[in-house]
Amino acid sequence: MGGLGEGDAYEAYVTPPLKIEIPDLTSYDVAAAILKTDHFNLSNFVGIPIHGLLGYEFFNNLAVKLSFTDSTITVYRPRDVRKFRRGEKIPMTVEYHKPYIQAKVTLPNGTEQMSKLVIDLGAGHPISLENMIKKNGLPQKFIIANLGVGLSGPITGFLSRIEEVDVGKYKLKKVITSFPNDYDEATMSSLSVSRDGNLGVGILKRFTVIFDYQDNALYLKPNTNFGEPFEHDMSGIEYYAAGDGLKHLIISRVEPGSAADEVGLEKDDEITSINFKPVVDMSLEEIDNVLKSKADRNLLIEVYHDHRFDRVILTLKRRI
Repeated sequence: MGGLGEGDAYEAYVTPPLKIEIPDLTSYDVAAAILKTDHFNLSNFVGIPIHGLLGYEFFNNLAVKLSFTDSTITVYRPRDVRKFRRGEKIPMTVEYHKPYIQAKVTLPNGTEQMSKLVIDLGAGHPISLENMIKKNGLPQKFIIANLGVGLSGPITGFLSRIEEVDVGKYKLKKVITSFPNDYDEATMSSLSVSRDGNLGVGILKRFTVIFDYQDNALYLKPNTNFGEPFEHDMSGIEYYAAGDGLKHLIISRVEPGSAADEVGLEKDDEITSINFKPVVDMSLEEIDNVLKSKADRNLLIEVYHDHRFDRVILTLKRRI
Protein backbone atom coordinates (compact mmCIF):
# COMPACT_ATOMS: atom_id res chain seq x y z
CA MET A 1 0.00 0.00 0.00
CA GLY A 2 1.35 3.42 -0.95
CA GLY A 3 0.28 7.04 -0.92
CA LEU A 4 1.30 10.53 0.15
CA GLY A 5 4.07 10.79 2.71
CA GLU A 6 7.81 10.45 3.07
CA GLY A 7 8.55 6.76 3.20
CA ASP A 8 8.17 3.39 1.57
CA ALA A 9 4.89 1.64 0.88
CA TYR A 10 3.48 -0.51 3.70
CA GLU A 11 2.71 -4.21 3.57
CA ALA A 12 -0.81 -5.33 4.35
CA TYR A 13 -2.93 -8.47 4.31
CA VAL A 14 -6.12 -8.47 2.23
CA THR A 15 -8.95 -10.39 3.90
CA PRO A 16 -11.85 -12.30 2.37
CA PRO A 17 -15.07 -10.20 2.28
CA LEU A 18 -16.30 -9.44 5.80
CA LYS A 19 -19.66 -8.90 7.47
CA ILE A 20 -19.51 -5.72 9.57
CA GLU A 21 -22.19 -4.59 12.00
CA ILE A 22 -22.97 -1.40 13.88
CA PRO A 23 -26.24 -0.92 15.83
CA ASP A 24 -29.20 -1.63 13.50
CA LEU A 25 -27.02 -1.92 10.40
CA THR A 26 -25.10 -4.77 8.80
CA SER A 27 -23.00 -4.54 5.65
CA TYR A 28 -21.95 -7.70 3.81
CA ASP A 29 -19.02 -8.50 1.51
CA VAL A 30 -16.89 -5.59 2.71
CA ALA A 31 -13.26 -5.79 1.61
CA ALA A 32 -10.62 -5.08 4.24
CA ALA A 33 -6.88 -4.60 4.51
CA ILE A 34 -4.92 -5.35 7.69
CA LEU A 35 -1.58 -3.59 8.06
CA LYS A 36 1.23 -5.82 9.31
CA THR A 37 2.35 -2.98 11.59
CA ASP A 38 0.36 -0.08 13.05
CA HIS A 39 2.30 2.71 11.33
CA PHE A 40 -0.34 5.38 11.88
CA ASN A 41 -0.57 5.30 15.70
CA LEU A 42 -4.00 6.88 15.37
CA SER A 43 -4.88 6.11 18.99
CA ASN A 44 -1.93 8.19 20.20
CA PHE A 45 -2.82 11.19 18.04
CA VAL A 46 -6.55 11.10 18.81
CA GLY A 47 -6.30 10.11 22.47
CA ILE A 48 -8.82 7.24 22.35
CA PRO A 49 -8.38 3.59 21.27
CA ILE A 50 -8.90 3.19 17.52
CA HIS A 51 -8.92 -0.29 16.01
CA GLY A 52 -9.58 0.51 12.37
CA LEU A 53 -11.36 2.62 9.77
CA LEU A 54 -14.73 2.25 8.06
CA GLY A 55 -14.78 3.39 4.46
CA TYR A 56 -16.85 3.72 1.33
CA GLU A 57 -17.68 0.03 0.90
CA PHE A 58 -19.54 0.04 4.21
CA PHE A 59 -21.67 3.09 3.38
CA ASN A 60 -21.92 3.13 -0.42
CA ASN A 61 -25.61 2.16 -0.67
CA LEU A 62 -26.70 4.56 2.06
CA ALA A 63 -27.08 8.19 3.01
CA VAL A 64 -24.95 9.22 5.97
CA LYS A 65 -25.59 12.24 8.20
CA LEU A 66 -22.76 13.64 10.33
CA SER A 67 -23.59 15.95 13.22
CA PHE A 68 -20.41 17.42 14.67
CA THR A 69 -22.21 19.36 17.40
CA ASP A 70 -23.35 16.17 19.16
CA SER A 71 -20.77 13.76 17.65
CA THR A 72 -23.27 11.41 16.03
CA ILE A 73 -23.57 9.53 12.74
CA THR A 74 -27.05 8.70 11.43
CA VAL A 75 -27.41 6.28 8.53
CA TYR A 76 -30.47 6.23 6.25
CA ARG A 77 -31.76 4.31 3.31
CA PRO A 78 -31.65 6.83 0.44
CA ARG A 79 -35.43 6.81 -0.01
CA ASP A 80 -35.86 7.88 3.63
CA VAL A 81 -33.45 10.80 3.60
CA ARG A 82 -35.42 13.34 1.55
CA LYS A 83 -36.95 15.09 4.55
CA PHE A 84 -33.46 15.58 5.99
CA ARG A 85 -32.03 17.19 2.84
CA ARG A 86 -32.07 20.72 4.13
CA GLY A 87 -29.17 22.93 3.23
CA GLU A 88 -27.03 23.46 0.18
CA LYS A 89 -26.77 20.59 -2.30
CA ILE A 90 -23.20 20.18 -3.59
CA PRO A 91 -22.61 17.90 -6.60
CA MET A 92 -20.29 15.06 -5.62
CA THR A 93 -18.49 12.39 -7.62
CA VAL A 94 -17.28 9.08 -6.26
CA GLU A 95 -14.11 7.91 -7.96
CA TYR A 96 -12.17 4.85 -6.87
CA HIS A 97 -14.36 4.75 -3.75
CA LYS A 98 -13.58 8.32 -2.67
CA PRO A 99 -15.90 11.36 -2.73
CA TYR A 100 -14.82 14.55 -4.55
CA ILE A 101 -16.32 18.02 -4.84
CA GLN A 102 -15.38 21.24 -6.63
CA ALA A 103 -14.64 24.34 -4.55
CA LYS A 104 -13.47 27.82 -5.53
CA VAL A 105 -10.23 28.80 -3.83
CA THR A 106 -8.98 32.41 -3.63
CA LEU A 107 -5.25 32.66 -2.95
CA PRO A 108 -3.62 35.56 -1.04
CA ASN A 109 -2.51 37.14 -4.34
CA GLY A 110 -6.14 37.30 -5.49
CA THR A 111 -5.90 34.36 -7.91
CA GLU A 112 -9.15 32.38 -8.07
CA GLN A 113 -9.30 28.78 -9.18
CA MET A 114 -11.72 25.89 -9.12
CA SER A 115 -10.16 23.03 -7.21
CA LYS A 116 -11.07 19.36 -7.17
CA LEU A 117 -10.93 18.23 -3.55
CA VAL A 118 -11.29 14.78 -2.01
CA ILE A 119 -13.43 14.87 1.13
CA ASP A 120 -11.24 13.48 3.91
CA LEU A 121 -12.88 12.90 7.28
CA GLY A 122 -9.54 11.66 8.61
CA ALA A 123 -7.88 15.04 8.06
CA GLY A 124 -8.09 17.48 10.95
CA HIS A 125 -7.07 20.52 8.91
CA PRO A 126 -9.59 22.70 7.02
CA ILE A 127 -8.06 22.33 3.54
CA SER A 128 -4.86 21.05 1.95
CA LEU A 129 -3.66 22.18 -1.48
CA GLU A 130 -1.21 19.83 -3.16
CA ASN A 131 1.45 20.75 -5.68
CA MET A 132 0.67 24.44 -5.18
CA ILE A 133 4.07 25.69 -4.08
CA LYS A 134 5.60 25.13 -7.51
CA LYS A 135 2.69 26.84 -9.29
CA ASN A 136 2.04 29.82 -7.01
CA GLY A 137 4.70 29.86 -4.30
CA LEU A 138 3.91 30.20 -0.62
CA PRO A 139 1.88 33.02 0.92
CA GLN A 140 4.01 35.70 2.55
CA LYS A 141 3.37 34.45 6.09
CA PHE A 142 3.75 30.75 6.83
CA ILE A 143 5.17 28.25 9.29
CA ILE A 144 6.94 24.94 8.72
CA ALA A 145 4.86 22.07 10.08
CA ASN A 146 4.28 18.35 10.23
CA LEU A 147 0.95 18.06 8.43
CA GLY A 148 0.01 14.51 9.38
CA VAL A 149 0.64 10.93 8.35
CA GLY A 150 -0.13 9.44 4.93
CA LEU A 151 -0.03 5.87 3.73
CA SER A 152 3.70 6.21 3.05
CA GLY A 153 4.70 8.05 6.22
CA PRO A 154 4.85 11.59 7.64
CA ILE A 155 3.67 14.48 5.46
CA THR A 156 5.79 17.60 5.83
CA GLY A 157 5.17 21.07 4.47
CA PHE A 158 3.84 24.47 5.47
CA LEU A 159 0.80 26.10 7.05
CA SER A 160 -0.56 29.46 6.00
CA ARG A 161 -3.86 31.18 5.20
CA ILE A 162 -5.73 31.68 1.94
CA GLU A 163 -8.25 34.44 1.38
CA GLU A 164 -11.37 32.37 0.81
CA VAL A 165 -12.83 28.95 0.12
CA ASP A 166 -16.27 28.83 -1.53
CA VAL A 167 -18.21 25.58 -1.14
CA GLY A 168 -21.53 25.98 -2.91
CA LYS A 169 -23.01 29.26 -1.66
CA TYR A 170 -20.95 29.25 1.55
CA LYS A 171 -17.90 31.52 1.72
CA LEU A 172 -15.24 30.82 4.34
CA LYS A 173 -12.68 33.59 4.92
CA LYS A 174 -9.00 33.53 5.96
CA VAL A 175 -8.85 29.74 6.02
CA ILE A 176 -5.89 27.95 7.60
CA THR A 177 -4.41 25.89 4.74
CA SER A 178 -1.88 23.08 4.54
CA PHE A 179 0.67 23.15 1.73
CA PRO A 180 2.45 19.79 1.54
CA ASN A 181 5.94 19.78 0.11
CA ASP A 182 5.76 19.32 -3.65
CA TYR A 183 5.77 15.64 -4.48
CA ASP A 184 7.73 14.16 -7.33
CA GLU A 185 5.93 13.07 -10.49
CA ALA A 186 6.08 9.40 -9.49
CA THR A 187 4.23 10.10 -6.22
CA MET A 188 1.56 12.23 -7.88
CA SER A 189 1.06 9.74 -10.70
CA SER A 190 0.50 6.99 -8.11
CA LEU A 191 -2.73 8.71 -7.07
CA SER A 192 -5.71 6.97 -8.64
CA VAL A 193 -7.50 10.28 -9.36
CA SER A 194 -5.96 13.61 -10.30
CA ARG A 195 -6.89 16.24 -7.71
CA ASP A 196 -5.88 19.59 -6.25
CA GLY A 197 -6.05 18.69 -2.57
CA ASN A 198 -8.44 17.66 0.16
CA LEU A 199 -11.19 19.14 2.30
CA GLY A 200 -10.89 18.19 5.97
CA VAL A 201 -12.81 18.28 9.22
CA GLY A 202 -11.64 21.82 9.97
CA ILE A 203 -14.23 22.99 7.44
CA LEU A 204 -16.76 20.15 7.60
CA LYS A 205 -17.27 20.50 11.38
CA ARG A 206 -18.89 23.90 10.72
CA PHE A 207 -21.82 22.13 9.06
CA THR A 208 -24.25 19.31 9.50
CA VAL A 209 -23.22 17.09 6.60
CA ILE A 210 -25.16 14.48 4.62
CA PHE A 211 -23.41 12.22 2.13
CA ASP A 212 -25.99 10.86 -0.32
CA TYR A 213 -23.97 8.33 -2.28
CA GLN A 214 -26.90 7.14 -4.38
CA ASP A 215 -27.65 10.68 -5.60
CA ASN A 216 -23.99 11.75 -5.90
CA ALA A 217 -24.64 14.73 -3.64
CA LEU A 218 -23.31 16.33 -0.50
CA TYR A 219 -25.66 18.45 1.63
CA LEU A 220 -24.30 21.17 3.92
CA LYS A 221 -26.22 23.08 6.58
CA PRO A 222 -24.30 25.54 8.81
CA ASN A 223 -24.22 24.74 12.53
CA THR A 224 -23.29 26.87 15.54
CA ASN A 225 -19.58 26.63 14.67
CA PHE A 226 -19.94 28.18 11.22
CA GLY A 227 -18.93 31.74 12.10
CA GLU A 228 -15.91 30.89 14.24
CA PRO A 229 -12.57 32.21 12.97
CA PHE A 230 -10.00 29.74 11.72
CA GLU A 231 -7.16 29.42 14.21
CA HIS A 232 -4.09 27.24 14.50
CA ASP A 233 -2.10 26.14 17.55
CA MET A 234 -0.53 29.19 19.23
CA SER A 235 1.83 27.29 21.53
CA GLY A 236 4.30 25.72 19.10
CA ILE A 237 3.84 22.29 20.71
CA GLU A 238 3.19 19.04 18.88
CA TYR A 239 2.15 16.21 21.18
CA TYR A 240 0.59 12.76 21.46
CA ALA A 241 -1.17 10.62 24.07
CA ALA A 242 0.73 7.67 25.52
CA GLY A 243 0.77 5.15 28.36
CA ASP A 244 -2.01 3.27 30.09
CA GLY A 245 -5.37 4.63 29.02
CA LEU A 246 -3.62 7.15 26.74
CA LYS A 247 -3.60 9.59 29.67
CA HIS A 248 -0.02 10.88 29.37
CA LEU A 249 0.55 13.93 27.16
CA ILE A 250 4.02 13.80 25.62
CA ILE A 251 5.65 16.58 23.58
CA SER A 252 6.93 15.24 20.25
CA ARG A 253 8.24 18.51 18.81
CA VAL A 254 8.63 22.17 19.73
CA GLU A 255 8.60 24.74 16.93
CA PRO A 256 11.78 26.90 17.08
CA GLY A 257 10.98 30.48 18.09
CA SER A 258 7.48 29.59 19.30
CA ALA A 259 5.93 30.41 22.69
CA ALA A 260 6.79 26.93 23.98
CA ASP A 261 10.38 27.25 22.79
CA GLU A 262 10.75 30.61 24.56
CA VAL A 263 9.82 29.10 27.95
CA GLY A 264 12.11 26.09 27.50
CA LEU A 265 9.69 23.25 26.79
CA GLU A 266 11.40 20.36 25.01
CA LYS A 267 10.73 17.16 23.11
CA ASP A 268 9.81 14.25 25.44
CA ASP A 269 8.60 16.55 28.23
CA GLU A 270 5.29 15.39 29.71
CA ILE A 271 2.56 17.99 30.25
CA THR A 272 0.61 17.05 33.39
CA SER A 273 -1.78 19.99 33.83
CA ILE A 274 -2.97 23.18 32.13
CA ASN A 275 -4.28 26.00 34.34
CA PHE A 276 -4.39 23.55 37.28
CA LYS A 277 -6.61 21.09 35.36
CA PRO A 278 -4.97 17.65 35.04
CA VAL A 279 -4.64 16.57 31.42
CA VAL A 280 -5.99 13.14 32.41
CA ASP A 281 -9.34 14.91 32.78
CA MET A 282 -9.13 16.53 29.33
CA SER A 283 -9.60 15.15 25.82
CA LEU A 284 -7.04 15.96 23.14
CA GLU A 285 -9.71 18.07 21.45
CA GLU A 286 -10.10 20.14 24.62
CA ILE A 287 -6.34 20.61 24.82
CA ASP A 288 -6.18 21.58 21.14
CA ASN A 289 -8.88 24.19 21.70
CA VAL A 290 -7.08 25.68 24.70
CA LEU A 291 -3.77 25.96 22.83
CA LYS A 292 -5.36 27.87 19.94
CA SER A 293 -7.90 29.82 21.97
CA LYS A 294 -6.63 33.42 22.07
CA ALA A 295 -3.43 35.29 21.28
CA ASP A 296 -1.65 36.71 24.36
CA ARG A 297 -3.55 34.39 26.70
CA ASN A 298 -1.40 33.15 29.61
CA LEU A 299 -1.51 29.46 30.50
CA LEU A 300 0.05 27.86 33.57
CA ILE A 301 1.61 24.63 32.34
CA GLU A 302 2.87 21.93 34.70
CA VAL A 303 5.44 19.69 33.06
CA TYR A 304 7.46 16.64 34.11
CA HIS A 305 11.03 17.25 32.96
CA ASP A 306 14.33 15.62 33.99
CA HIS A 307 12.63 13.60 36.74
CA ARG A 308 11.01 16.62 38.37
CA PHE A 309 7.86 18.72 38.04
CA ASP A 310 8.16 22.32 36.84
CA ARG A 311 5.63 25.06 36.17
CA VAL A 312 5.93 27.63 33.40
CA ILE A 313 3.71 30.44 32.18
CA LEU A 314 3.12 29.99 28.45
CA THR A 315 1.83 33.05 26.59
CA LEU A 316 0.05 32.05 23.40
CA LYS A 317 0.96 33.90 20.23
CA ARG A 318 -0.66 33.70 16.82
CA ARG A 319 1.89 32.44 14.31
CA ILE A 320 -0.12 32.66 11.08
